[in-house]
Amino acid sequence: MTTLKKIGLRCPNCQLHFTSATADDGEGRGRRRTDFQVCVDGLQPLPYAVHLCERCGFAGPQDWFRTNGQVSAEVRRHVWNELAPRVRRDGMPPSEKFEFAAKVAEWDGASTRDVAELWLRAAWCCVNEGDSEAERFYRRHAVWRFEECFADYTTDRAERPALAYLIGELWRRIGDTACATEWFERVPLEITNEDEQGWYSVWAKRQQSDPLEWFV
Repeated sequence: MTTLKKIGLRCPNCQLHFTSATADDGEGRGRRRTDFQVCVDGLQPLPYAVHLCERCGFAGPQDWFRTNGQVSAEVRRHVWNELAPRVRRDGMPPSEKFEFAAKVAEWDGASTRDVAELWLRAAWCCVNEGDSEAERFYRRHAVWRFEECFADYTTDRAERPALAYLIGELWRRIGDTACATEWFERVPLEITNEDEQGWYSVWAKRQQSDPLEWFV
């Protein structure tokens, strides 16, 4: 059972001390809503995976808020200029917290894959929030960065079928059938081990002819 606990954090950008909530790791238990996201019964841990400073807008997972944490001048400038004006003191939805975290990660020089994952989680949060327009917006940012990972071969060879499938699914959910088809057709070409990876090809064909909406 997923439970919440309060944690004390200090913003590495503006040094504000504040309290946030975190959840135990529910990913890895429960049923799958999508290929890549686990849906647990009861409290969903995803919205509590990132934290946001309500003074300046700096956002990220708990380990970005270490007591001795510091940020670069580049990150600090972007946070104050672009995030701080958007902070709402009456609370921010989890999707926007992940959006802020994705931007901080990009400004800080994080890997394209890590940035893509944060954008994708912002989209997942939008599903729970019922905001389809923002969901498509976040999926676009995610898929563009996943495509960058695919193009520059920063992804392990064994993971490329899964990545091609994910990109196809993101385009399908966005509503771009042509791009989705292009990526689904690339899936079989990336398979190096039919026994372990063959199911990606099967599902890529299925998602083109008779899609299941619980896949992302």
